[in-house]
Amino acid sequence: MSTETTSGQVSGNGASGNQSLTVTDNRTGKTFELPITDGTVKAMDFRQMKAADDDFGLMTYDPAFTNTASCRSAVTFIDGDAGILEYRGYPIEQLAEKSTYVEVAYLLIHGELPTQPQLDKWVHDITVHTFVHENVKSFMQGFRHDAHPMGMLCGSVGALSTFYPDANDIKDPINRNIQTIRLLAKMPTLAAFAYRHGMGQPYVYPDNDLDYPGNFLNMMYKMTELKYQPDPRLARALDILFILHADHEQNCSTSAVRSVGSSQVDPYSAVTAGIAALYGPLHGGANEAVLRMLQRIGSKDKVREFIDGVKAGNEKLMGFGHRVYKNFDPRATIIKKAVDDVFEVTGVNPLLEIALELEKIALEDEYFVSRKLYPNVDFYSGLIYEALGLPTSMFPVMFAIPRTSGWVAQWLEMVQDPEQKIARPRQIYTGDRTRDYVGMGSR
Repeated sequence: MSTETTSGQVSGNGASGNQSLTVTDNRTGKTFELPITDGTVKAMDFRQMKAADDDFGLMTYDPAFTNTASCRSAVTFIDGDAGILEYRGYPIEQLAEKSTYVEVAYLLIHGELPTQPQLDKWVHDITVHTFVHENVKSFMQGFRHDAHPMGMLCGSVGALSTFYPDANDIKDPINRNIQTIRLLAKMPTLAAFAYRHGMGQPYVYPDNDLDYPGNFLNMMYKMTELKYQPDPRLARALDILFILHADHEQNCSTSAVRSVGSSQVDPYSAVTAGIAALYGPLHGGANEAVLRMLQRIGSKDKVREFIDGVKAGNEKLMGFGHRVYKNFDPRATIIKKAVDDVFEVTGVNPLLEIALELEKIALEDEYFVSRKLYPNVDFYSGLIYEALGLPTSMFPVMFAIPRTSGWVAQWLEMVQDPEQKIARPRQIYTGDRTRDYVGMGSR
């Protein structure tokens, strides 16, 4: 294959030939052979292509990094065309059916599924670290009563770095392990505190007799009962949601964690960057947008009218399609089953009828089928969270709790990768050059 532009000519050898790319710079007539590794060429290999000796060399331009690999990673594999999501090589479908979130967190961080003794110790270590320093309560109470829980989570996780100054020693594997356990253990506690703060309710301490999702439900919903007993169906549905959201390759928040972490800052600060990225409506707020859409539609008999509005460009269909998945989102199929279990406990959300009708029509309409717009994980997760009585402001917080395991796994991989350096993207400067200063009276 060959492609010619005004600046160069490129040809790539097929799979049967040498794995390299031959590039001819038409400005100079020079030809360069760039090695191809894992289907990728290094951007720095283009720097040798110069129009003159004092030329900086060619750069690659890729806004939003849509076709740029920033790292090598063995954590999560996604094939968007085939609808495949795997953690450390294990299909998400098998993990959601057979595993627990805490076990999946071990898999993401350690690379292998744990043996029973390893899992027992892992669960114990996380359980005994769920409590936070009492001063953290004072810190949380300093927020306004109407503070967004995601902002509270962002601030309180960042503050943990001041409670654990030893976290700066990121080169010590033992130290990294204890900070990992602390983050996984304390994230649900801080999230629940943020929720209770917004509700004007007293904070509830962790109950170490409960498992990870059950303990979170306890800290969220316990009132006057001496012992909160979470419904096992709700706890399992929440556990599945946590598994589905644990990691998702190099998304915006994960990239933020890696980028900030590349400065060798402590993991609490790096994870805070991930929370801040997740705070944005284009990332963590997608399921909230789905819920608002369903509420705006109002009733099942108005779905067809809404669909027509989408096709006419007057409405936006939220919860369908994905930046990565060009087929179906494998997480959506799993979460749809969890919806039934939740509504069996809480009662059917009236918005579910609208959602089912919307899904049915969209999946049969050639307009959406031809564009491969299938329901994604956000289409149903918001319904579950609302059924649990959560305000929409808590939705991205529910995302951040499980994603912590993925962020930490990616951070651990990054700090131990000898190829990684402090992140420092290049730019294409488009402003003025070498201007003379103009005095105030002459402006």
